[in-house]
Amino acid sequence: FLLTAARCEPDRGEAMALSPYCPSYAPFFGFMGAALALVFGNMGAAYGTWKSAVGLCTIASLPSKNVQTEMVMKSIMPVILSGVCGIFGLIIAVIISSSMEAGENKYSLFSGYAHLGAGLTVGLSNLATGLALGMAGEIGVQDSARQPKLYIGMVLIWSFGSALGLYGLIVALIIAVKSGTELCKCTIDPAGLVDCSGL
Repeated sequence: FLLTAARCEPDRGEAMALSPYCPSYAPFFGFMGAALALVFGNMGAAYGTWKSAVGLCTIASLPSKNVQTEMVMKSIMPVILSGVCGIFGLIIAVIISSSMEAGENKYSLFSGYAHLGAGLTVGLSNLATGLALGMAGEIGVQDSARQPKLYIGMVLIWSFGSALGLYGLIVALIIAVKSGTELCKCTIDPAGLVDCSGL
C-alpha cells in the first residue's frame, strides 16, 4: 500500500483558537493511566493467586488426619482477596476510559496527568497488595492447616494486606474525577500570550 502524506496547514486564525493546555498528545497520558491501572492490578492479582494457591496445594503433603476439611475451604480466602486487586484496577481503567474524548480542545493535560496519577496510584497499590497476600497467604495457609488456632490471626493479616489496595482505589477515584476541560477554553492571542478570559 502506498500512503500519501498530506501536509495540513491551518490558517493562522484557526491555529490561534487551539488551547496550549489541550494538545493533541494529551490523551496519551490518560490511556497510559488506564493501561497501568489494569496491568499493575492484574500483576498483583496473579502473584497473590499463584503464591496462595501454591500454599493451598502443599496441604496435600500433610497427613490427612491432621487436616480439617473446612480448613481447606477457608484457606481459599487469600486467593479471593488477591483477585480483588484486578477488579480495583479494572474499575479505575473503565472510569478513565469513559471520561476521555477524541478531538482537539476536548482533553486537557490536567486531565491526562490526573488520570495517569490515578492509574499509577491504584495499580501500584494493588501490586503491593498482591505481593503481601501472596507471601502471607502461602505461609499462612500451610500453618493454619497444621494449627487451626492460627486461622483468625492470619485472617487479620490478610485483611490488613488487602486494605492497601482499597486505599489506592479510594485515592484514585478522587484523582480520576478531577476535570480540566475548562482549560481548553484558554487560547493564545496574537501577541503570543495565553488568554483565559473565557473561563
